[in-house]
Amino acid sequence: MTDGSEKRMAPGGFAQSEFGAVATMAWRAVARAFRMNATTWVGGLALLIIIAAAVLAPWLAPHDPLEQNILETLQSPSALHWLGTDSYGRDTFSRIMYGARLSLLIGLCSILVAVVVGTLIGLVSGYFGAKLDIVIMQVMDVILAFPSLILGLILVAMLGASVTNLILAIAFTAVPAFARIARAPTIALREREFVQAGRALGYSDSRIMFRHLLPNIIPDVLVMASLWMATAVRVEASLAFIGLSVAPPTPTWGGMVREGFENILDSYSLALFPSLAVLILVLALNLIGDGLRDAIDPNLRTES
Repeated sequence: MTDGSEKRMAPGGFAQSEFGAVATMAWRAVARAFRMNATTWVGGLALLIIIAAAVLAPWLAPHDPLEQNILETLQSPSALHWLGTDSYGRDTFSRIMYGARLSLLIGLCSILVAVVVGTLIGLVSGYFGAKLDIVIMQVMDVILAFPSLILGLILVAMLGASVTNLILAIAFTAVPAFARIARAPTIALREREFVQAGRALGYSDSRIMFRHLLPNIIPDVLVMASLWMATAVRVEASLAFIGLSVAPPTPTWGGMVREGFENILDSYSLALFPSLAVLILVLALNLIGDGLRDAIDPNLRTES
């Protein structure tokens, strides 16, 4: 047997020779999802619009999100203020655009941390098995026993409200889900022929895990990431609603909903529009996740 055995194909049809296969197969899964499912386009378009609004907020926002005007408090939507104003006279539309930055930042960063840590834990647990697997999975079960919002609330209350602590707290709640989604296929693949060939050639465990097993589980992890990013956005908005996010006057969607709730009898729009923003972002991420799941599921997948 020669080094050419590294070119063997894994069950998912992935070339096992290069670590770059991880990124390649992830992009193939995304492309397949958009080809197969029309609703994925809807979610993708909505997400792109939100990202564009967040990135271009300094140029597109009609007003300074922190500028107060006591003469224009709690106004209804108008030509000057498209979505009305809050109790300090600040433009709601501008604050929603800037608030998208925080929601996307916390959602993306927390899920990236959870993906890296959780996938690593799942790989190690599934590959080595035995007592190590039992101990790790029992720890993950304990963490999963807590609802993500409650666990996130406890951690943020202990660590303090800041962007970094929010990211770490939300990532911690998501790690067990990624550990489990990585562990299951690792167990199924660790005895397959291409893994046995690697062992016969004397490859190290780390090489087998990261160059041979990881490319095969990354599509499943990708689906979980899109769905859990929606959860991360929702948890961040919930924590902001109860005052455990970044301090005012920094605009956050959850904080805006809370302010609108406090002034619901004076201005319906103050709570309505940031709530719709959270709803649209969560729905977009779920539509993308559903499309990825359908594309990766062997019972639903079609070859191009």
